[in-house]
Amino acid sequence: MKYLCCVYLKPDAYKHLSASEMEKLNRDSVAYDKNLAMKGHYIASSALQPPSTAKTIRHSAGKPVVTDGPFAETKEVLGGFILVEARDMEEAIRIAENIPVAQFGTIEVRPELKID
Repeated sequence: MKYLCCVYLKPDAYKHLSASEMEKLNRDSVAYDKNLAMKGHYIASSALQPPSTAKTIRHSAGKPVVTDGPFAETKEVLGGFILVEARDMEEAIRIAENIPVAQFGTIEVRPELKID
């Protein structure tokens, strides 16, 4: 079964990291993805640019309306994701617990909803 591990971070979560610490975090993240791939868990992952680069689309009176930024004001923002294959929720949680950036924020693990 597929599980989406959403990485939520405070917008300034990395501001205290030096350039070398950020490079190490990036290396660790790529290495973790490769490790998951070797074990058959990895499907896809990506870090996201800051919320200030986002656009939100809503429908009003049957027409799309595009606005700048994220949909809601929150303390944490979606910083990235890893889509994994896991036997069950417990295994998906174990995978998410070891995501390197988890130390800087929150990981939400959610199973895929199959729509036939």
